[in-house]
Amino acid sequence: MTRQSPSRADASRPPRADASRPVPPRFVRPGAGVVKVGTWHVGTPARQRAAVEAIARAWRRRARPGGGPLSYHVHTSNDGTRLLHYSQWTGEDAYRDFVRTARDGRNAEIDAAVPGIERQGLRSYELYRSRRTDGDGREPGCVVVVEIDFDGPDPERRRAWVDAVFAAIGSDPQAHPGGISAHFHLATDGPRVLNYAEWESERAHREALEAPGDGVGSATEQWERVRNHRGLTGSRVTRWTPALSLGAGVLDRRV
Repeated sequence: MTRQSPSRADASRPPRADASRPVPPRFVRPGAGVVKVGTWHVGTPARQRAAVEAIARAWRRRARPGGGPLSYHVHTSNDGTRLLHYSQWTGEDAYRDFVRTARDGRNAEIDAAVPGIERQGLRSYELYRSRRTDGDGREPGCVVVVEIDFDGPDPERRRAWVDAVFAAIGSDPQAHPGGISAHFHLATDGPRVLNYAEWESERAHREALEAPGDGVGSATEQWERVRNHRGLTGSRVTRWTPALSLGAGVLDRRV
């Protein structure tokens, strides 16, 4: 179940003035039971652009499957080699119906336009906690995805770690102002936490990492508890740029 302080509600995000740009996910969405996150390796920036265009065509020319997705967001990696896919579904049954009835035709069209895409797996998550300041209208120039692994699938341990992160953020005396939001998801198929963090820019995130301390966060007791949490085995950080938003209206710009 998603935990969220009303004063941090993602639902407070105002609509974009420029409807031609990708829209960030609406993380706290009624009816969203599962989030799917996966990556494709495409190799070059030119192939990234071609793949995003092919995805948009493949979805625009077809009716939305009856079971979803509720929203679908594509991001390009800042190193020019991959795509990140973030989609929301009512549940696993809806996703299985999509795979059975609608996925192959879309993928075939995309593969014809951009041969040789390597699909590197898809994982299932549930949103646990989100943080965004009320009235913060900034739009992300960079999405930072942090994947945190634990030595076992115990969901209570992973929730406790996320709660510790929220305590550390809330008490940080020198939090970098470039951070916009953080959305923590618990894997339903393994011992992982995924943080989808929105930042003003890649530069702002790099500055936060280069500040005194070990990673994002000041050298406080609360952040030490986060970094030395029981069962934590490692983490991985990647940076992405929002590229495409698809929603229930096939291309609903406020999805």
